[in-house]
This record gives sequence, C-alpha cells and structure tokens, in this order.
Amino acid sequence: MRALTEQDIRTSFINCSKGEAKRLAIPRDLGEQPWNDLDFLGWRDPGAPDRSYLVTERQDRLVGVAMRFQPAQRGFLHRSMCSLCLTTHPRGGVSLMTARKAGPAGREGNSVGSYMCTDLACSLYLRGRKVPETGARFEESLTLEEQIARTRRNLFAFLDKL
Repeated sequence: MRALTEQDIRTSFINCSKGEAKRLAIPRDLGEQPWNDLDFLGWRDPGAPDRSYLVTERQDRLVGVAMRFQPAQRGFLHRSMCSLCLTTHPRGGVSLMTARKAGPAGREGNSVGSYMCTDLACSLYLRGRKVPETGARFEESLTLEEQIARTRRNLFAFLDKL
C-alpha cells in the first residue's frame, strides 16, 4: 500500500458525511506505518472505544469505511477467527465490525458486518510482523502471496456489500 496523508484518508470515506470524516480521529503515526506490509490501514478511535476505521486501495482509488463494534465478552477459552485473514484470537481478539451502508440505504440505518481482528492488523499477522496472543497462526499450504490475495478478496467482498 502507498503511504497515505491525512487528507487522503479524510476524502476516502464512502459511508459517512464529509463533516463526520473531517472530525474522525486519524492515526498520529502515519509516517511510521509499515506501508509496504499493509494491504489496508486500520485503526481504532482512541476517543470512541466502539469505533474503528479502515482505508484501502482498490482499482487505483482509496476506499475508507467507518465501522462500529461491541467489545467481545467471551469466555477465557473461547477463540474466534477473523473472516479477512483467518487468524484466530482468544478473548476479544476478533469483533463483529459493522459498517453503515453508503448512500440512501445507510441513511435509513442499513449496515453490513464482518468478523475482523479487533486491532485491524490482519496484514501484519499474515506476514509474521505481529504475533497473535495465541503465539502463532495456523500453518497453511498456501503461499504468502496467495494468503494476501485471499485476504484482499475477503476485504473487497465486504466492501462490495456497502
């Protein structure tokens, strides 16, 4: 992914107003992001614990999505799998992220949801740059490039529903 600026991010959102996009919290460490290892930039809003955001490149265009989630309240032994990168996490490492649909459907309250890594670090888990709390990911027969392509397909399938 190419390095993004604050302006790039704010103008990319498809499911919130320009005013909402102008007010949302942007990561302060944009200059320190591992852009070459990211398939999308995802972050949680430090001022609103139930909000997160995701921005990705698709067909030479940036697409940003504002999402909400409920912190998981699962038992100690419960594990969940991210539907994007297929990384498993215990205790709240995966959350149901819901995004308001774009356009009139979103203004009527319609939304789409998907289970994702709560920290939105899917790209880093895939590449081994971040280790899940369980200590490792499942070993797969797919190459890293195939896993990355699958994750992008899963992400784009979610975005297509918006």
